Amino acid sequence: MSVFTPVSSDSLAGWLGHYAIGRLVDFEGIPAGVQNSNFFVTTTLGRYVLTLFEAIPRSELPYYLYLMAHLAHHGLPVPAPIANRDDEYLGTLSGRPAALVARLSGRSDMAPTPARCARVGAMLAGLHLAGLSYRRRQSHPRGAEWRSQTAARLRPSLPAADRRLLDAELAFQERQDYSQLPCGVIHADLFRDNVLWDGEHIGGVIDFYFAGHDVLLFDVAVTVNDWCSTADGELDAERCTALLGAYHAERPFTGAERTFWPALLRAAALRFWLSRAEDFHLPKSGELVMVKNPDEYRDILIRRAAHVLELPSDPNPGVGGARAVAPKTGIRPDAS
Repeated sequence: MSVFTPVSSDSLAGWLGHYAIGRLVDFEGIPAGVQNSNFFVTTTLGRYVLTLFEAIPRSELPYYLYLMAHLAHHGLPVPAPIANRDDEYLGTLSGRPAALVARLSGRSDMAPTPARCARVGAMLAGLHLAGLSYRRRQSHPRGAEWRSQTAARLRPSLPAADRRLLDAELAFQERQDYSQLPCGVIHADLFRDNVLWDGEHIGGVIDFYFAGHDVLLFDVAVTVNDWCSTADGELDAERCTALLGAYHAERPFTGAERTFWPALLRAAALRFWLSRAEDFHLPKSGELVMVKNPDEYRDILIRRAAHVLELPSDPNPGVGGARAVAPKTGIRPDAS
């Protein structure tokens, strides 16, 4: 269970006295997440989620909380933070930075249909467009610099075949110039378990604590790699066409984005291969981490280097099938 810092009923009830949301009725730890202590909180006036931040520096937290408030203000289904009586989103509870957000309805779908992929694509485009007016700026914490530093730490722990794959991909990414691509706020972790479904509608988008300023198409690539991959890591054409077509209808892809799409799918796969491999090979002492199989994203990286599905470019996105293309340069499918 993701409760690293315990909270007593008395301390929480006292802390809630700084809010105008009624009195504490009940609370329970949430058995999900790997970074923070999370609780469902019920008061006489509503249902909320309490987060105690265990690792993110306090100075960085206002970026995420005000971002969620900004997106909620623009109508996105995100957990709006609750301000206390001093009009502050961030407080302190049990010695940890703490925040309260509205609890959203719904549950995750780990086997999404093309129709649901289309809704996710449209929602992600809306998030990117709304984020363009967000005035705070903070770098994506798992961006290119993090990937380079993590690869250097991790490389000695990898098997020889994986080291060759990593070295080849790092060299490939260093040759890419993404500087002319559209940038803005990205979620950066829009996996299936971070979207809640209320019927066929998106009831909530959660876990913004990897968000930051980066290339928008990288965010699309992260999403496609999870939502549209088959069990063996290949891209499902129907789901991919649905998601990309719906996104393109809201924020049309540029010519430069179509050019760099194959490379960014690989960059997104590299990011999650590295983070999972780091948790597996270099676990931090005393830290509770849900270790996921790094080979899943290593294999996705290999497959994205072999072929991808092009971004839509026609005025009626989503019409017709997606076309597979083989990248002109890069690692071979048998590189591992």
